[in-house]
Amino acid sequence: MAELIARSRRYDLTPSVSVRPFDALAESIAYQQLSGKAAATIWGRVRALYPKKRLDPELVLDTPDDKLRTAGLSRSKIAAFKDLAAKTLDGTVPTRRALATMSDDEIVARLTAVRGIGRWTVEMFLLFDLGRPDVWPVDDYGVRKGFAKTFGRRKLPTPKQLMKFGEKWRPYRSVAAWYFWRALDK
Repeated sequence: MAELIARSRRYDLTPSVSVRPFDALAESIAYQQLSGKAAATIWGRVRALYPKKRLDPELVLDTPDDKLRTAGLSRSKIAAFKDLAAKTLDGTVPTRRALATMSDDEIVARLTAVRGIGRWTVEMFLLFDLGRPDVWPVDDYGVRKGFAKTFGRRKLPTPKQLMKFGEKWRPYRSVAAWYFWRALDK
């Protein structure tokens, strides 16, 4: 691990103070199961549907599905997008301020109640948007592959095995995950 850290770009994840949970999660939904370029194109079209490209949950709920389909969202992504909007308005999706007082597990429980948002999506939100220090995404293929590469293992660890290994890096497992992703950069 020390060798990996020495040759990698320095850990530099910091909380994004300006991103609203609704915006970050809506973008995550749009990007699911697509290449980055295709997702960016679709996401740009979706944002262009709204004034100043700013998404608002009420406006999203009022947007006809056909308009969102024309922008490139699938029917399942439209359903997820609108469920996110509804659950933002009803308080299921916490505000940025409320998130600051919640544990990672509380956030996972609340956000996975939204259609189309699973544990992995919430973990990426915790890591990259909230800058949480102890996120350990054991189901992430890149983390599993980076771990195997770093420690010279032919087989990828199972999520259960990785959970056990991760205990040694607690409470900074986000840093370990970051470096396992960096192991795949070269």
